[in-house]
Amino acid sequence: MVKYKFPDGFWWGSAASGPQTEGRVKGDGKADNIWDHWYKKEPEKFFNQVGPQNTSKVYQSYKEDVQLMKKSGHNTFRTSIQWSRLIPNSDGKVNSEAVKFYDDYFNELLENGIEPFVNLFHFDMPMRLQEMGGWLNRETVEAYVHYAETCFELFGDRVKKWFTHNEPIVPVEGGYLYQFHYPSEVNMKHAVQVGFNELLASAKVIQKYHETNLDGEIGIILNLTPSYPRDENSPADVKAAKIADAFFNRSFLDPSVKGTFPKELVEIVTELNMLPEMEEGDLTLIEENTVDLLGINYYQPRRVKAKESAKNNEMAPMPDDYFDDYEKPGRKMNPYRGWEIYEKGIYDILANIRKNYGNIQCFISENGMGVEGEERFTDENGKVQDDYRIDFIKDHLRYVHQAIQEGTNCLGYHMWTCMDNWSWLNAYKNRYGFIAIDLDNNAARTIKKSGEWFKTVSDNNGFED
Repeated sequence: MVKYKFPDGFWWGSAASGPQTEGRVKGDGKADNIWDHWYKKEPEKFFNQVGPQNTSKVYQSYKEDVQLMKKSGHNTFRTSIQWSRLIPNSDGKVNSEAVKFYDDYFNELLENGIEPFVNLFHFDMPMRLQEMGGWLNRETVEAYVHYAETCFELFGDRVKKWFTHNEPIVPVEGGYLYQFHYPSEVNMKHAVQVGFNELLASAKVIQKYHETNLDGEIGIILNLTPSYPRDENSPADVKAAKIADAFFNRSFLDPSVKGTFPKELVEIVTELNMLPEMEEGDLTLIEENTVDLLGINYYQPRRVKAKESAKNNEMAPMPDDYFDDYEKPGRKMNPYRGWEIYEKGIYDILANIRKNYGNIQCFISENGMGVEGEERFTDENGKVQDDYRIDFIKDHLRYVHQAIQEGTNCLGYHMWTCMDNWSWLNAYKNRYGFIAIDLDNNAARTIKKSGEWFKTVSDNNGFED
């Protein structure tokens, strides 16, 4: 039996987001974000036509949820404030119902020994701002800074861990390259501008937070997908993997931690004549306002080979013009999500952060396994027997432990997600939670076997295997 012991004070918990969990109730004062709008416009795009208005009903059930978090071993929990809930209108006025909800929610967590980690933006652009261009419009950057300052003022006395964005590459990919987020465009020039404006907004908010007298920390959450070349001895494959890494990892990692942009990406964007519009001082501001803390979301690797397929001239330019994806023979798969399971990837990310990013303090902010039709694993007592999820977490935690033993400054592990929640176009197709949600029974909650196991991990600050 090998005991994997983690450092004292390790953050055990999970992550979620406001738009994926809260839902809407009459009189809550929330305005539409892009997901509310898209669902009203094209409900057929959403799995089983389940939209964001119901989700997991956390708005009504947060007190019960916090008790379930305690029972499943949480000492920390990440969620997000919904911009469209807190500041619903263009007048900039705060919604008092939203303030009451978030005050009560955060207080409930703290009173039960669970520290709230709060993210400011989780893919939920207010529709009133999207109609003016969303992240394409520099005015959105200034509106975001006002929103963030409002959050700090209202909740900063209790919330000590803030994050500017969750996975900022996803609105770039989904909204402006691959059409799985609204506005569902294919426009590389817009993608570049959106990415730059997100980074500018992040740096401005970090600057504002550091100017306050609050004693917390502010960071960013990035989904890092290690890019592995098909053949490490092939210069063409290695170059392709390096370019993929620059597009999908270093595009946000380098400026967020180092204050600089990867030269490979700058060269490509320059050659395409697609440098973003910026103002004097923007690059200096990004350089001088880097993160205190890095959240790392890891689900799968990216395997890359030199470009062999024909370029799609109708869609070009695209990142895919510079590499092809590669399917490694014999890879382990999550068949429900269509993603490769490669546990060592989490170690490789942490080792890279230690060696090449100043060993900045970091934590695993998401890691998880989505399973479709999970109710078929429910036993006679109504509990989901998700041993596969326990094995998944164990297999990743072993590598997290190894990275820590080698000196990586990793402070915690959050699974995606606390309870089964709504996931954009996929709605409730794949279940990820420690806690099951019964949509046919008023979103009733039941802790899964994995949640009970996670409590023992948290209590013991580690596990035996």
